[in-house]
Amino acid sequence: MNTEDTIKVFVGCDPNNCDLEQMMVLDYSIHKHASVPVEIVWMQLSRDPNSYWYSNPETEEGWNTTKWSTPFSGFRWAIPEYCQYSGRAIYMDADVIILDDLAKLWRHPIEGQSVVAAKTNADMTRLCTCVWDCKAAKNIVLPIQKLRKDPKSHKEMMAVFKNNNQLIEPYQDSYNCIDGENLALEDIRILHYSDMGTQFSHKYSLPRVSEEGIEHWFDGEIMSHPRQDLSEVFDEYYNEALADGYDLDSYRVEPFGHFPKKSQEGYTGNKVTRPHASKSFFSKLFKR
Repeated sequence: MNTEDTIKVFVGCDPNNCDLEQMMVLDYSIHKHASVPVEIVWMQLSRDPNSYWYSNPETEEGWNTTKWSTPFSGFRWAIPEYCQYSGRAIYMDADVIILDDLAKLWRHPIEGQSVVAAKTNADMTRLCTCVWDCKAAKNIVLPIQKLRKDPKSHKEMMAVFKNNNQLIEPYQDSYNCIDGENLALEDIRILHYSDMGTQFSHKYSLPRVSEEGIEHWFDGEIMSHPRQDLSEVFDEYYNEALADGYDLDSYRVEPFGHFPKKSQEGYTGNKVTRPHASKSFFSKLFKR
């Protein structure tokens, strides 16, 4: 692989400007540490029929999101075809902070039958931050027409990777550290503040969207994150980004409006943030 290649990053995010703070912090954190050029594609539902992410719930055209937990859950499977089944591509959710040079993840080995590098061990697989070998994925992921039309395609693809571990090259480092886990801050390469109820961005975004008259897509219970040190990292990067000239308005899009999705009422997070939650961590992993 040419180490001078531009890194392609695809980010799933809200289409109604609810995630502006997450987008800015992610963008800043990527470029703060990057040693090579990075191109970011923000994957957001769009009313534009010419957009790859076009959806019209009223006419049932484009992407069907009715079975998704987030407004971008199924987009990750479309990335290899978007890239014309060529080269590599990194996917991540918007609720991520990069704490190391992304080039290290970009060059991560993907060998044998594997088509994607991701976090996996004996009891879980996380494809919410992953590296695609787009050519290798061609015969594994469903074609774009199927992904768009079938609301169950996201769950179907999750099951394919859950049941075929040989398709996944396990990460060699903490490139998708879920809410800190048991790691010290200095040992985390990519922090995924995954619990939707404890996200660091809420203290900025919720007052803003309320003032703007926007309904936030998360309708579950909001609570504090158990790792204060990680919360402080978000605040630090948020303020650094603003001081460096980053601007929330530069991430705004024409709001998509209402979209069908699963409700997060009763959402119980994960074992890291809520170790006493009744619902198992494993049962939730493949629903995002």
